[in-house]
Amino acid sequence: MRIERVIANNRRRVFEVRAGGRVLGYPYARLRVKPTAEDRIKEVFPDGELGYEALTYVLESGKGDTVHLDAVLEYNEDPDHLRDLLLYKLTLEAQKRVAESGLSKRELIRRLGTSASQLYRLLDQTNYTKSVGQMLALLHILGCDVDLIVKKRRKTA
Repeated sequence: MRIERVIANNRRRVFEVRAGGRVLGYPYARLRVKPTAEDRIKEVFPDGELGYEALTYVLESGKGDTVHLDAVLEYNEDPDHLRDLLLYKLTLEAQKRVAESGLSKRELIRRLGTSASQLYRLLDQTNYTKSVGQMLALLHILGCDVDLIVKKRRKTA
């Protein structure tokens, strides 16, 4: 996903980030370098040097910072982003367990009932087209039990 446009809304004290056809807010309070009444935002733009996956802002004093799109998605609790984070964590665990298991790739492929290319897609942490169910099946074959814990979120300030 890429940032298409970003606007500094000083009245609401948020950046309005347009990405993936949606407008997501990101409050100034979450920034490392915060604007003040004396040091306002001079410029904000999707950063082409970072593949339009981040926004960069500059204050009147010349100070500034960059905010990655992942931070905006996480703040807005984007369901697709949260799913991708879960898949990433499961994939890293599967990679570790494959290395520790001593099972050959051929045996894993046979037990999964799939192809070699599909196994390599499952083990690729940058591939988000796989399903959580496929990752659970792989982890089960590797001798892991995966428990999903649902708990109430802590309130943030």
